[in-house]
Amino acid sequence: MVIDSMEVGGSQRQVQHLLEGLDKEQWQPELAYFRCDSFLVDAIRRSGTPVHYLPKRSRLDLRFLIAYARLLRDGNYALVHAYSLTAELWALLARAFSGRRPVLVASERSSVRHDRPAWYWWLKRIVLGRSAAVIANSRAGAHSTARRTGMPDALFATIANDVALPPPMAADSRAATRESIGAPNGRLFGLFVGRLVPVKNVACLVRALGMLAPGQRPWIAIVGDGPLRASIEQLAADCDVASDLCFLGEREDATQLMEAADFLVLPSHFEGLSNALLEAMAARCPVIASAVGGSVELINNGQTGLLFPSDDAGALAAAIARMEEPALRSRLADAARQHVEQHHSQAALAAATAAVYERCLRPASLADARVMAHADRSR
Repeated sequence: MVIDSMEVGGSQRQVQHLLEGLDKEQWQPELAYFRCDSFLVDAIRRSGTPVHYLPKRSRLDLRFLIAYARLLRDGNYALVHAYSLTAELWALLARAFSGRRPVLVASERSSVRHDRPAWYWWLKRIVLGRSAAVIANSRAGAHSTARRTGMPDALFATIANDVALPPPMAADSRAATRESIGAPNGRLFGLFVGRLVPVKNVACLVRALGMLAPGQRPWIAIVGDGPLRASIEQLAADCDVASDLCFLGEREDATQLMEAADFLVLPSHFEGLSNALLEAMAARCPVIASAVGGSVELINNGQTGLLFPSDDAGALAAAIARMEEPALRSRLADAARQHVEQHHSQAALAAATAAVYERCLRPASLADARVMAHADRSR
């Protein structure tokens, strides 16, 4: 498995879960990555999975390419599962220089993306035309990518993200967790977990807070970091809600914070199948999310969470105000936990992914995939 960055994010957590979940009597998985170490890499190493760090120093790095090709040659891998366009492209190049021909499985981790330029889809089409399969984590992502690249739907397999199921948190532990981050007593405690980047649209959350009367506002903890932190802090000051927000940075205890929070908000412009939403639902933390991509597939509005129109700060403010109802929070939390127990286990993720690997390694399946891709390119 190869990914460009191992920063703390949803795709990286799924890589960790999949590496840990694959049957080691059948598979001998290894991880390669190019930049951004994190505690996730340490956890993968502790689980016994070999990890290869291939430092990529610039956009076009010949030394990196040579090291990657040497890894493929020496490892003689049967299959490479790449988790981003960058990883997919470098896998194709390294494979060409290595003298080996491992099967390539590509990925689609987002949904409908209008912010990607034409050249992205041109490169993605090249990758998919040379891949035995594409694993998407949402139907929306699979359909959108097939349409934008002109690849056949049969090339795509949709496999939902998995999530761990934490045991219920004791009342005293919940109180201690809230106190440890300064959550005010007697006030609703909301949470955002994710990278502070444009796609997550944290600005919509800040604007929504500003639309609520001071007495209605929850206290919101922002878990995560990124290039937009300074601009979000400035927007909070401009909206006069800076005292209602707390920036906690990257944390290893996000699950415990979800168990202690009254609700979680994900106001993204685009999403695949969000790990933050899944983890909150597993932790019995009620969720509010923008109605985009895989979030619509995951949340039954009013049953397992609340949805609001993308970038509609007024609708988000109204949804946040509804979280003042304890009965609603309890009902949403219980239904969400039941949903993820039934549909998003680590065993299900590993088994479904292994089935795709097995299919791709059968010679007939490889030939079929290439014929379909060639036929589509010839239209």
